[in-house]
Amino acid sequence: MPAGEVSAEAIAARLSGVGLTTRVEEHERCTSIEVEVPESLPADSWREVLDAVDEADRFGLLATSLNHRTLWAVVHKAAPAAGDAGGPSHQR
Repeated sequence: MPAGEVSAEAIAARLSGVGLTTRVEEHERCTSIEVEVPESLPADSWREVLDAVDEADRFGLLATSLNHRTLWAVVHKAAPAAGDAGGPSHQR
């Protein structure tokens, strides 16, 4: 199992351990993890959540005016090649 997949699974397990329901999706180059974050999440749990997603290659929080909060994280499956460092939208 590639190292990136192990990290994504570990992140998802840590988020589940806080009581959040995770959605994990496999993509060609990465694995994404999403959780809905309730307003009632205690501060101690927030620390655990942030520590978990800090292991990801990228993460963020999408908040809407309807009080929906989705935390997302992305773990790359392999290090990008030198020419692909900018991602698919990188112009050469």
